[in-house]
Amino acid sequence: MSELEKSLSWTNLPVPDVLHQLSFNQQELVVAWAKSLVSHKTDGFDELYTAISMIVKYIPQFMVIPLMVEHIKPRIAAGVCGKMGIDQAVGYANDLPLDYFSEVSIHLDADIMARILEKMKKNHAEKFITNELKHNLSRMLDISQHLERRILEIVAKHVTLPGNEDDTINHPHKSVIDKIRALQ
Repeated sequence: MSELEKSLSWTNLPVPDVLHQLSFNQQELVVAWAKSLVSHKTDGFDELYTAISMIVKYIPQFMVIPLMVEHIKPRIAAGVCGKMGIDQAVGYANDLPLDYFSEVSIHLDADIMARILEKMKKNHAEKFITNELKHNLSRMLDISQHLERRILEIVAKHVTLPGNEDDTINHPHKSVIDKIRALQ
């Protein structure tokens, strides 16, 4: 991964080819501009997410969940979730449809997702884990790096790893793969 790609990895978007044609100094200027633009356009979002997380405490979940799924994009829901306490986030995570929760999870830090999974009802956590292993293996391995043993055992139960350890010797998730192998 180039320095440019590392600098823009927070966007979760591929780096346009044209940026690779710029000099290193020009690339740094573009990255700085992009960060400044995002900061400018998202100014106040943290306060909004905090306010929403406080407001929904007083609205019954059976009312919030359908509204959230129908009217709130997963990225926004993740921003609100990030401002909630883990226990409040778990309450929603247990009741959200799996596809929607999976989309929300993409926008949360792997460590926060691990804390949420550890407190979720076991069957809901297991459904999420099997879905992520099937559709977002790399992301699930990112989350798995932060999981406590009892939840990592669920991952180990459902994941299929390459049979030969040499296949993962240079894998970016080697340490968690080794932990999972030890549990299988």
